[in-house]
Amino acid sequence: MPTHSLKPTDIERTATGIPGFDEILGGGFPARHMYLIEGEAGAGKTTLGLHFILEGRRKGENTLWITLSETERELQDTARSHGWLLDGVEILNLVVSDDMFKAEGQYSFFSPADVELNETTKSILQAIERHKPTRVVFDPFSDIKLLARDALRYRRQVLTFREFLAVQGCTAILMQEATRGQPGDIQAEALVHGYMTLHLDAPDYGGQRRRLRVHKMRGIPFRDGFHDFSIKTGGIDVYPRLVAAEHLEDLPDELVSSGVPALNDLLGGGIDRGTSLLIMGPAGVGKSTLATSFATAAAARGEKAAIFIFDETVRAFRTRGNKLGLNVSRYQDEGSLSIRRIEAAEFSPGQFAHLLMDRVEKEKANVVVIDSLSGYLSAMPEERFLTTHLHELLTYLSHKNVVTILTLPQHGVVGESVVAPVDVSYLADDVLLLRYFEAFGAVRRAISVVKKRTGPHQVHIREMSIGQSGIDIGEQLMEFQGVLTGRPEFIGKAAELSSNISK
Repeated sequence: MPTHSLKPTDIERTATGIPGFDEILGGGFPARHMYLIEGEAGAGKTTLGLHFILEGRRKGENTLWITLSETERELQDTARSHGWLLDGVEILNLVVSDDMFKAEGQYSFFSPADVELNETTKSILQAIERHKPTRVVFDPFSDIKLLARDALRYRRQVLTFREFLAVQGCTAILMQEATRGQPGDIQAEALVHGYMTLHLDAPDYGGQRRRLRVHKMRGIPFRDGFHDFSIKTGGIDVYPRLVAAEHLEDLPDELVSSGVPALNDLLGGGIDRGTSLLIMGPAGVGKSTLATSFATAAAARGEKAAIFIFDETVRAFRTRGNKLGLNVSRYQDEGSLSIRRIEAAEFSPGQFAHLLMDRVEKEKANVVVIDSLSGYLSAMPEERFLTTHLHELLTYLSHKNVVTILTLPQHGVVGESVVAPVDVSYLADDVLLLRYFEAFGAVRRAISVVKKRTGPHQVHIREMSIGQSGIDIGEQLMEFQGVLTGRPEFIGKAAELSSNISK
């Protein structure tokens, strides 16, 4: 007889109410199972549980919150800090004894260790039978382990909860404290349907970084690896790890103008859609100005451009662009150009990727500028992951046919010691090199295309100047040798240099 298999997409899901988290799980938790979420204090377990419970209430489901370590008032305060009310959510509070309020008006608390496990279990099972919830959060479930005292009894208790909740048709989340450097709860991990951890890291400088990881989820595919998330007023935002292969599209080829005709000539007519251009050079040489020219040229064509800046304020960036005749403010007011400053110490790599994807997916940005990669490097948890993050990001943008302009400052000003802090030139499709050189008592700029992966380009070295009328690129520097070293040898005449500059 033929067998009929159930696809993962056909499995009934219980959404958490956190879009990014549900995306990682392919739509939410498989319904009517028990899941363990482990994390350090402050990692976000309670907030995640509140999302889950309130999503059930929003859908008209019966919900139950079980706690042995937190009073109902404390839970309500946590919810209110996010602008939430727990009206309609049943709360089983086992922190407080039935006779908590004595005649004298004094409080009487007792710890979970003072309560018999059997009595606690009985209270929980009765509450579930009475309220018939479809969603249950037990925060923290670690107290059951303390009550059980030995591994065998604890294992039996977890099995009891698992089977009872399945019969009742509940989807349950068990929250458990984790201690840094200590192994997880092997007993519970093996018995639950899914297991995940929340991680909280404090860098030497900047805000806390949070990541989550799904270790196990029976019966469904899920996105593994670490995913950045943040907690702010209003709850949790999860930024699923970017997988560029999921965004592959078949889009037409086309050359894109830089807005500077002479630069287009150097680039063999422009740069191709879906490719990336890396502009390298020392500080102040004109990298940001060239990148802005690409963005404003796109806006002038009626396209959308998005600029992400790490190293200066939006005001300074806009003022410079306006003074050079690039009309940054006009395009920004029209909505065809967006500028966003990224605080490297506050943004995680996943959060930045999510923001960039929003500009591409929702605002239909055709050109993206990242100025600069040094700032992007500062946002990395560890430097060795920079190229991995960047490669995935550039591949995604290529699949979306987006032109990506990257700037990378190099240490030094002139001479052979001008080097980049990190080598990412092999990741970019095109590389534009800017250099200072000195000649006749003045510091001048040179420009050259050293790489174009998708077609031919000029190999000439030209002089570049920046003034009130914008970017001007002169003729080929025929009379110089060693320009890119910063210490050229001039073999022509001064008059010939002056004529080149004036063109």
